[in-house]
Amino acid sequence: MSLWYALLDAQPWEMLHWDFMKNAFLAVLLMAPLFGLTSTMIVTGRMSFFSDALGHAAFTGIAIGAICGLASPTWAAVLFALGFALLFSFVRSRSHQTADTLIGVFSSTAVALGIFIATAGGGSFTKYNKYLIGDILSVTPGEIGMLALVLLAVVVTLAISWVGLLILNSLLVLPAAAARNVSRNLKQYHSFSVLFALAAGIGGLTASYYLGASAGASISLTLAVIFAVSLCFRKARA
Repeated sequence: MSLWYALLDAQPWEMLHWDFMKNAFLAVLLMAPLFGLTSTMIVTGRMSFFSDALGHAAFTGIAIGAICGLASPTWAAVLFALGFALLFSFVRSRSHQTADTLIGVFSSTAVALGIFIATAGGGSFTKYNKYLIGDILSVTPGEIGMLALVLLAVVVTLAISWVGLLILNSLLVLPAAAARNVSRNLKQYHSFSVLFALAAGIGGLTASYYLGASAGASISLTLAVIFAVSLCFRKARA
């Protein structure tokens, strides 16, 4: 990380002279391509609601980890989200219910269980607000290293504390949705999805710094603008 810090200190971009912005910028550079590629799988496989449900499961894992006294409940969230995904696949393979119905059942159960655990015994829910809103500016070098584990559950779990559960699904859907509007083949589809995720990550992070707004929300809104522009482009080309 010292080399990364030195490289950014040498450039004239004032906002990247702060250590927390250096960490956030590196997280965006690593996370955006993962979101871009994951987004294409989610949109193509019609799994947008499943990724949202997975986020709810990860929140429950965070609540369990906090109750167990873990200093960093991230691993508890990863394990619970993985278990959630496996259980969903098992039930889906043996049920006649439609996928969206099962996703609704699992998603609502997961978030209810998380809230129940977090508030059991009169516990306060306030300390979990950061997972609903997110704060990429609080990312640590150790959490960045975990992005090497390219699993949907890991990506979703880490992203909860960085961008927030409330807007997580937009980052998992919008890059590929926008890419689909302008792509002519599969290669362009994946490339544009990654490019749009990177552009929104850098642009949103920059906007949040100068406007004093939420980084996660700024990134999500930038993606929404990109989607709107790509949609207009598609209509003009049609």
